[in-house]
Amino acid sequence: MTKPSGATGQCLCGGVRYRVSSPLRDVITCHCSQCRQTTGHYVAATQALASDLELTESSTLRWYRSSDTAERGFCQRCGGNLFWRRTAPDAQHVSIMAGTVDTPTNLKTVQHIFTADKSDYYEIADGVPQSAQWPEQKVLERP
Repeated sequence: MTKPSGATGQCLCGGVRYRVSSPLRDVITCHCSQCRQTTGHYVAATQALASDLELTESSTLRWYRSSDTAERGFCQRCGGNLFWRRTAPDAQHVSIMAGTVDTPTNLKTVQHIFTADKSDYYEIADGVPQSAQWPEQKVLERP
């Protein structure tokens, strides 16, 4: 399921606001150590084509190169974690933190990835499919 085009969202302080003109992918949660350290828990992300993401306010948006292949977009004022994208020149998608999408999102969680890396203080018991590492079937992009 996807949210119809025209989804909007923002960080906590509104320093970063966006609009997505294409439908959003359903939510995938990532339990890897980088996602946990970036957010303080695990990441729940939707995704869209990068060309369909319009930043309507971006004065406080900063990008952090979190690995050799990816970077994360956040608000430098409130610390809100908003985006994840590959740094490859041919990268076509941007992951959007699902909690920043304005409600109603009409999205649902469809997969948990990197569950072998999850922390020990919670259980995943929602019945949604899990992958210990990278999923065998391609799910557009990570997370």
